[in-house]
Amino acid sequence: MAQITEFGRTAAGGLVQRVMLRSETMQVAVLTLGATLQSVRLDGVAHDLTIAAQSVADAEGAMCYYGSLIAPVVNRLTGATAQVGTKTAQFDKNFLGKHVLHSGPSGAQHQLWTIAEVSDSALTLSLHLPDGMGGFAGNRDVAARFTLIGARLQMDVTVKTDATTLWNVANHSYWNLDGRADYAGHTIQLAADHYLPTDDEFIPTGEIADVTGTDFDFRHLRRIAPHHPPLDNSFCLGRTQEPLREVLMLRGASGVTLRLSTTEAAVQLYDCRHDRFAALAIEAQNWPDAPHHAGFPSIELGAGQSRTQTTAWHFSKE
Repeated sequence: MAQITEFGRTAAGGLVQRVMLRSETMQVAVLTLGATLQSVRLDGVAHDLTIAAQSVADAEGAMCYYGSLIAPVVNRLTGATAQVGTKTAQFDKNFLGKHVLHSGPSGAQHQLWTIAEVSDSALTLSLHLPDGMGGFAGNRDVAARFTLIGARLQMDVTVKTDATTLWNVANHSYWNLDGRADYAGHTIQLAADHYLPTDDEFIPTGEIADVTGTDFDFRHLRRIAPHHPPLDNSFCLGRTQEPLREVLMLRGASGVTLRLSTTEAAVQLYDCRHDRFAALAIEAQNWPDAPHHAGFPSIELGAGQSRTQTTAWHFSKE
């Protein structure tokens, strides 16, 4: 059975548990607060491959997005409002006083999830999001399953709603494969022909830009470093969910490699500029701010419908 320990207590007194999953080559820790991927260790590598909170206070505070599962809607929603079905929804503003970021203060990353099933190498967490929480419609039942097989970790997130709602989730892990002060020296390859430019408030402009000839062309393995280029953009992989496929490779100077597979239509890259470029956030998701751009794929989920998102990380060391 997986090792389950007490990680601490929330400010409200809730118990946060840490679940350690193991395979023959890896150890992965998940927190029940925010369904957070808190530690990823590969045998033969002395350092953790991800950066996440080491205390509940940090997980509730400045590091609430580090490794957590962002839901019901990751990224920004312009004006903290959107047309959902036949209604106009108003959400809790938490970004620049006028937009919503990562579902606002009641997002799933701030909630205590329940351990539904657990074994040595698999964990299922469950969460109920009630109708109206944060302005989002529908009673939504969510299950997040983490499965560790060898050096491969897979996350399957399934939701069912009883009312038309918005749904676009992502794991928000930050990766530094070298264990250094920042991600300088990493190389990246990403199978995206287009990206979404943003305005000075980091909101997509609506343009779907060709990466050719830009700093955002990662179709061939390429070195990145802080500021080179600045990153807080979504990269378009398609327009619909697809069968699980590999879309990204990140390699550290140390020889550790992460290969990301997803069913989703986009990957957001964020350079962690707020924290001295300590790691690179890689978020498999649908296109951001979709309700405000007619040319973007819809993120609506109808009453009685369910949806499953799968993301997988495969690790190796040369």
